Amino acid sequence: MKTQRIIYWIATIGICAIMLYSAQMYFRNTAMVEGFFESLNYPTYIVIPLAILKIAGVIMVLWRGIPWLTEWAYAGIFLDVVLAAAAHYNADQDITLTLVATVLVLTSYFFGKEVRPMYR
Repeated sequence: MKTQRIIYWIATIGICAIMLYSAQMYFRNTAMVEGFFESLNYPTYIVIPLAILKIAGVIMVLWRGIPWLTEWAYAGIFLDVVLAAAAHYNADQDITLTLVATVLVLTSYFFGKEVRPMYR
């Protein structure tokens, strides 16, 4: 059980760090991120709302207070990472970080069900 707990926390801290890093970049360098979104054929008006949702998702993943909201947070993070991978792939860009993030979010989700069950 201790090994599972360590794996869970490494994956959870990793995915939360990636999400928080990208959210702060969306806030601090909005014009640059909007340029990236345009090059990936995404609408630019979703940059700030996406940053807010990333922060909310991290809060829910760490808190785990409301089970259905935690499930939605994991789903949102997973979709964000998968869609980012697809966009970068279609733009002939490196998708290594998005693949790592996908593994981290799945590891955090499945190990979290054993290590930190929401239904007690």
